[in-house]
Amino acid sequence: MTIRTLFATTALTLLAGTAAWAQESITVNIGSSHPEANIWVYAMKNAFQPEVDRILAEAGEYQINWNEAYGGTLYKFTDTRAAVSDGIVDVGMVGTVWEGAAMPLQNVTYFTPFATEDHKLLIKIFDDLSANLPELHDSWSAQNMVPLSSLITDSYDIYANFQINTMEDLQNRKLNAPGTSANWLQGTGATPVDGALTTYYTNIQTGVTEGTLSFASGILPTRVYEVAPDLTRVGIGSMYFGAIAANMDFYDGLPAPVQEAFMAAAKVTSTAHGDYVTELATKAMTDMQAAGLQVHELSAEEKAKWVDGLPDIVSPWLDQTGEAGKVVLAAYFKALRDNGVTPGRDWDAGR
Repeated sequence: MTIRTLFATTALTLLAGTAAWAQESITVNIGSSHPEANIWVYAMKNAFQPEVDRILAEAGEYQINWNEAYGGTLYKFTDTRAAVSDGIVDVGMVGTVWEGAAMPLQNVTYFTPFATEDHKLLIKIFDDLSANLPELHDSWSAQNMVPLSSLITDSYDIYANFQINTMEDLQNRKLNAPGTSANWLQGTGATPVDGALTTYYTNIQTGVTEGTLSFASGILPTRVYEVAPDLTRVGIGSMYFGAIAANMDFYDGLPAPVQEAFMAAAKVTSTAHGDYVTELATKAMTDMQAAGLQVHELSAEEKAKWVDGLPDIVSPWLDQTGEAGKVVLAAYFKALRDNGVTPGRDWDAGR
């Protein structure tokens, strides 16, 4: 090696070291109330974080030091909003489904069942509405949060220890239907009983209930199909659950390139979330049927009896949310129809 080559090599090494040293490191506290394999958390860990890293690495100006607190290590599911809003974490899973008082606008899907079973479309719609519909976007801002990527469920059906062939088969039955989902049983003759994925198995096993309204990706890991071996597909629909969100004070303080990386990564995260839910729901059905789950489809005629027989369950939600609720409802149903969906019931009609 010549002296000139040695000097050149040394200079390049020093420059590379200087560039690496000059790259600014930003610590991001990221967490959730649920474990990493959960449908609402998986894409945070496996899509959002690596995509932010990839984008920033290409530019070479910033890097993220991820401080992870997944699986409820800092807070439980009842505190997902406060955890992000108050800055316990900088980025987190926010379950607006549990925030009916503080964030009622986000719960529009739970008051408009039988709208769509397309969970990927639901992600697309709410990513757009959360960013561009002032009523929804501002409701996030009012909670000191910036929505990044929408979270959803696969479609709700009935898992029970009895067969459902007609609506009469629901008469005097007790089904776990927590929170707002209890509204979906109005007029069916069935009695809703509160509960959660973690309680359904014991509830059904001990006779507290005879089944539950739930979704495949949630039923498989809890093994509820063992005590509720009859699945009746009724197509109540996929639901908007919440979002991966950033604390607004934290986000506003980020350099512009990092903000841009967050938003670009959020789009990738939404796609990954939709794909993961599809994968889990498909696997769930395969595994549960292999374990003995019997699957039935409620006829279109019987389903129509259910849908048409429901009272005006969206009206109390509109009373709670006022004009903002009317705007969100109209925008949601317009987006459904613009994407080729014919809702099972026109909950927005005459509003």
